[in-house]
This record gives sequence, structure tokens and C-alpha cells, in this order.
Amino acid sequence: MKLTSRSFTDGAPIPGEFAFCIPAAEGRVCLGGNRNPQLSWSDVPAGTKSFALICHDPDVPSRGDDVNQEGRTIPASLARVDFYHWLLVDLPAELREIAAGQFSDEVTPGGKPGPAAALGARQGVNDFTPWFAADETMKGDYHGYDGPCPPWNDERLHHYVFTLYALDVPHCAVAGRFTGAGLRAAIAGHVLAEAKLTGSYSLNPALGG
Repeated sequence: MKLTSRSFTDGAPIPGEFAFCIPAAEGRVCLGGNRNPQLSWSDVPAGTKSFALICHDPDVPSRGDDVNQEGRTIPASLARVDFYHWLLVDLPAELREIAAGQFSDEVTPGGKPGPAAALGARQGVNDFTPWFAADETMKGDYHGYDGPCPPWNDERLHHYVFTLYALDVPHCAVAGRFTGAGLRAAIAGHVLAEAKLTGSYSLNPALGG
């Protein structure tokens, strides 16, 4: 199976149109377009009954002490953890493309509604949900896609891995407000094939995009 995008090239930077935050002319950052990128796939295996999609960033700092703090940097050597940006299940077996902006086309304070989504699919809560939990203006359940917003003082370039899974079940065994860990557990043993596409992003001026 092969996964491609007209929004960015595998291994290349993700444009700000698809990011949660972009560099600001004044101050450090401002909100980006936050559109989901276009994705298309081919060479689907026989027996596929649905697709699931996960986007995650494996480069997120394991500690938040220095995140976005003036006069500090996050060393590239710091241990990293996964941060889920998009959890999408029950995409129809006949589907071969997701359009740019079809599932997200702006930043929504408090998060987009869910789990019901376009195309009869369902979306889980991404990791902006716990990240904003203590912020009175932003807290809520962040269903669906929310794009890159790495710390502007991180020495490490962040990578965003879009993984499409062809499943042998028509409906994924997750319910309600599901998470990345829950989705990965649910698809175990049901994956016929998978394909990956990776983009990079940074808000650190020293690293570029």
C-alpha cells in the first residue's frame, strides 16, 4: 500500500497552512491554518473492509519544564514521547482520498466536536486535549486533526508521521472518546497493510520549518 499527499512531500517540511501554529511577525507564534493535509492511497490489499489513520509526533519532550520558556532551550538529547495529532477510524473500504481541509480547516478553541465525522468515519481525541486541560480559554475535547505546534525553543526538528492502516473489519473496536493508545490496541491483529508519510516542522528560527 502507498500513501501520498499533494500538500507536502515525504520527508519535507509541512506548510503552515496545515499547522496549528506558525511563526509570528511579532512575538513568537500565532495560529496557523490548521487544515488537514490532502492524502491519497493506492495498492490496497484484497479483503480490506475499512481504513484507520493515525498522525503522531514522536519528538515531543518527555518533560515540559522548559517548553516555550524565554531564556531556555529544550535540548535535542532530552527523551521524547509520542503526541497524537489525528485519530480517524471507519473510513470506507472504497475510499482512496481525503481532501485538504475536509476534516479540519481552522483552529477551534475547546476542540472540534466528535466522535462523528465526515464520510461516516469517527475521530478520537488528540493530545491537545490534555495539553490544554489547565487553560480556561482553550480546554476541551480536541477531536480530529490539529496540526503541528512544537515548542519554539526546541533544539530538535519534529516529525509528523501519517500512518494509514487497511483493516479486516468494517468498524474499529473503539467507542466514545477514544485515544491513540486505545486505537493502537484496537487495531492490533486486524491490520492487512499499512503505509506511512512523514513531514517535518519547527517553530525554532534556528532550525527553519
